[in-house]
Amino acid sequence: MPSITKTAHFTCSAFVTALSVGVMGFSMSTEWAQTSMECASGGSGFFNGTAVITLELFAGNLNRSFCPLFGSIDSFKVIPKLIEIGATPVALHAIVLCLLALCLLFSAGSILLGLYNSVSNPYETYMGPMGVYVCSSLSACLSVVVLVVFLVNVSVTDLAEDLVETFSGSIAVDLKNKTSKMRLGYYLIIPYTVLSIAALALIYMYDHAAYKHRQEQQRPTEDAPKEIMMY
Repeated sequence: MPSITKTAHFTCSAFVTALSVGVMGFSMSTEWAQTSMECASGGSGFFNGTAVITLELFAGNLNRSFCPLFGSIDSFKVIPKLIEIGATPVALHAIVLCLLALCLLFSAGSILLGLYNSVSNPYETYMGPMGVYVCSSLSACLSVVVLVVFLVNVSVTDLAEDLVETFSGSIAVDLKNKTSKMRLGYYLIIPYTVLSIAALALIYMYDHAAYKHRQEQQRPTEDAPKEIMMY
């Protein structure tokens, strides 16, 4: 059976990782970004309209005012609409979803390994602390990549402009002054990253202390008193 110290560290690590999964689950169910633009119809150059796009990971809505005609609110499914738009936005969005799925997968692995190590003493293989290191570090790193890729897709590509044009039908629209704001779902990935690192740190603290203890138990003979070495 593992020591109380080991059980406590690995159990706490599993709990912290489970908490991070809950944070990410809520993040994936709420708004990630909102983009606003000024709008003019028919190439008139008179920008008296606005378009506001609110994006979640799987759904979104477009709130238009005189863009190109009177106001309306249109809801849409993100993935089918991005497929309609073109290759780059849908590819980046698919990367975000795949990375989030991998984050959850590695977090699940970290939880299982943490619980397994809290009740047993596996060898120093991927089933021991090394496995938690790998799973938690990959979760943290991939979540940072998610933040970067999603920000690029919303702010750098023409995703928002193309969405407005698909809802405008045959009427041409001119768009300018695009401003994007990240919403709660996007920012919740940051505490997920922090919690993943915290879970890793808990295991490192135990592993480092265990290593020092092993070193103390295996002192070289030259450090022993001369009286003992005589025998």
